[in-house]
Amino acid sequence: MIGERLPIDGDLAAGPAQPLQLDGSQTNGSQNGAGLQRVVARRYGERDAAVRRFLAAADVLGVVAALAIALVVFTHHPVELAWGLALIPLWIIVFKAYGLYDRDLKRISHRTVDDVPWIFHAVLIGSLLLLAYYRLLDANGIELRHVASFGVIAIVAISAFRALARRLVVSALAPEPVVLVGDAPELVTLADKLQTHNQYGVEPVGPISLAGAASPPSDTAAGATELDDVVERDGAERIVVAREDFEEDALFDLVCRAREHGVKVSVLPQLFDALGPSVEVDDVEGTTVLGVNPPVLPRSSRFLKRAMDVAMALTVLALTAPLFAVIALAIKLDSRGPVFFRQERIGLWGRRFRLAKFRTMVVDAEQRREALLAESKDPGWLLLDHDPRVTRVGRFLRHWSLDELPQLWNVLRGEMSLVGPRPLIDSEDRQLEGWRRSRIDLVPGLTGLWQVLGRTSIPFEEMIRLDYLYVTNWSLWTDVRLMLRTVPVVVLRRGVN
Repeated sequence: MIGERLPIDGDLAAGPAQPLQLDGSQTNGSQNGAGLQRVVARRYGERDAAVRRFLAAADVLGVVAALAIALVVFTHHPVELAWGLALIPLWIIVFKAYGLYDRDLKRISHRTVDDVPWIFHAVLIGSLLLLAYYRLLDANGIELRHVASFGVIAIVAISAFRALARRLVVSALAPEPVVLVGDAPELVTLADKLQTHNQYGVEPVGPISLAGAASPPSDTAAGATELDDVVERDGAERIVVAREDFEEDALFDLVCRAREHGVKVSVLPQLFDALGPSVEVDDVEGTTVLGVNPPVLPRSSRFLKRAMDVAMALTVLALTAPLFAVIALAIKLDSRGPVFFRQERIGLWGRRFRLAKFRTMVVDAEQRREALLAESKDPGWLLLDHDPRVTRVGRFLRHWSLDELPQLWNVLRGEMSLVGPRPLIDSEDRQLEGWRRSRIDLVPGLTGLWQVLGRTSIPFEEMIRLDYLYVTNWSLWTDVRLMLRTVPVVVLRRGVN
């Protein structure tokens, strides 16, 4: 065996599981050496096949809905709708060509928002083909504007149906069993996250510790052979391997044997803190190279980011202006003190600015802070389950993130951005040294990775690492994606303190 299983927050061990099957044949320890299984499977596992079918059904529904709205509701062309439906198989081919049915298999955390760029490209190509198809049929009344409206509706409809499909898959199917192999402390953190966030549809059934293993991880033949027992005992459909616990040959053999079982593999790299989602996999004449390039925020990107900040901040402020008055009145009626709370924070390149929020605490909250630090759950900052300084109205405002609205004024002033690292107070900023200080290379944000992934449920040190990853992997699409992901976080009140 690779080693003894260790519990993570309780017993995660799954019961007896049937070994995985590939091409209808049973996989077991006796099928080694000359009896190796195929590396390339002829069909997907049950869960992966279901995901693909659900997504294909979502795409069909999205295209049909967009055609119906664009050609019947808006332009009254029911006959042309029938001709358009004949192209449904072509749409599936286009989406398949863009990899829209394969990424869920490769990534644990793949979300619908990650599909949007590929959906946009696929719908653009499909719409051009649709226009050419109608021109070929000499369809009366179908113009470029009709196809353009179809394309816009299709992007929204397909994205919405895909999000629904993924939720249905997670709720309808049993979680995907995942075995964590190794002793790296990051594996324990990863297991905690997978348990906490059930939206991934993944259940850790380990981990498998290498400490005290019968054969060391450098024993390549034994390491690969022992995977048979792991798959058969835990029913694993994916393994997550800590790279630092394996020598190169052992890891390669383990990956090869996992392929023979039809088991997916995720590798936790040694450079965990230095890498990020922007790392590119390069291929130089068959040699795999990871590209970890310095982040660049050119003048054009800074202009687009700033324009997006100003446009959205002005829009939200205009829409919520009546709400400001209601909140201000509620704060005044609930407790004595000013409506707004202002505090000095550390911004871009260490510059200080005054952050504005709706007041959610009693007026002497800052004076009571030092006394409460002894009760904090996190040594890095003040974190309490029940902060006695929070008022009744303040608790409501925090639960719905309404206390953050005045920060839109900081965004308009250029002191903050809609998306960026969390602005820290001086005592928190003084704790940061070395690479941790790189977080101030970008303007602090109203939302960001920390807010989207859990807010106060995430420790201070991990929040700093998330900010570092955001800064070193910045892109305009990352900002758009984080803003889209902020909406469900606010509505579902995740990580509220």
